[in-house]
Amino acid sequence: MGNQMDRLSHLSYAEVPTVDPNGVDAEDGPRIGVSYIFSNDDDELEDGCAVDGSDKDPNQEEKQYDQRDEVECAVYNRDECIYEKSAKSVNLEVYSPENLLNKCKPGDLVEFVATGQYPHWAVYVGDFQVVHLHRAEVKNRFLTDASQGRRCRIVNELYKFKALGQDMVVQNAMEQVGLKDRELSWRNSECFAAWCRFGKREFKMGGEIRIGKQPYRLKIFMTGKQPHVLEFQSLEDMIMEKRRNDHLGRTAVLRELAAHYSRMEEIKSEPGAE
Repeated sequence: MGNQMDRLSHLSYAEVPTVDPNGVDAEDGPRIGVSYIFSNDDDELEDGCAVDGSDKDPNQEEKQYDQRDEVECAVYNRDECIYEKSAKSVNLEVYSPENLLNKCKPGDLVEFVATGQYPHWAVYVGDFQVVHLHRAEVKNRFLTDASQGRRCRIVNELYKFKALGQDMVVQNAMEQVGLKDRELSWRNSECFAAWCRFGKREFKMGGEIRIGKQPYRLKIFMTGKQPHVLEFQSLEDMIMEKRRNDHLGRTAVLRELAAHYSRMEEIKSEPGAE
């Protein structure tokens, strides 16, 4: 879009606008999610950088990726489930890049994961190579180089859309190699890779008009409780929120939600609250 506005900082769940203008959620009602219309996420780090962007300490051991800290969730477009990530629905096992190469086929979507980082997505195009959106440029690299030492897995089954043919997925990816900065039509590596595989304009910046009702619902699964639900006007905004949660990890997200629910209880118990 070429808009150079500063990136919007994300609000915590306690600060996210609610459906009710008075600031109180209706009982069991969904909450309206933040719009990321001028925002990108920094899902990639420069080689040799720590999670906060500073130089890595070469003597510091990396935190082992813990699958138990994954945020399990589902996404609905109105009544249709279009995405689901849970241990019950898909295989979430991660592998070393070298071991994953034995499982990859051209057109597969690959996700690189590490504790405290945004997940990074790529399209496997064959010959041990991937195409991915990295630091505001679409690049063709060896999978092992693109991983930057992160664990990885094939994630073809997370989105429920019908995939394009294998050759078309690879063609979509290869034709974008070299695009950068204002030439780009995707906010992050996940939107780019998913567009290559499914060909849906909703993965592109501005692919949907943000007016009217919020047709997308992000359900965050909470152990022993009802899912927490956020509504969004576009798939793009929903993906940004989902990726933010992946970046934080399950423990931090549940802590945020607990603080939100505690605040809602305080508001309800205040004098004059209905």
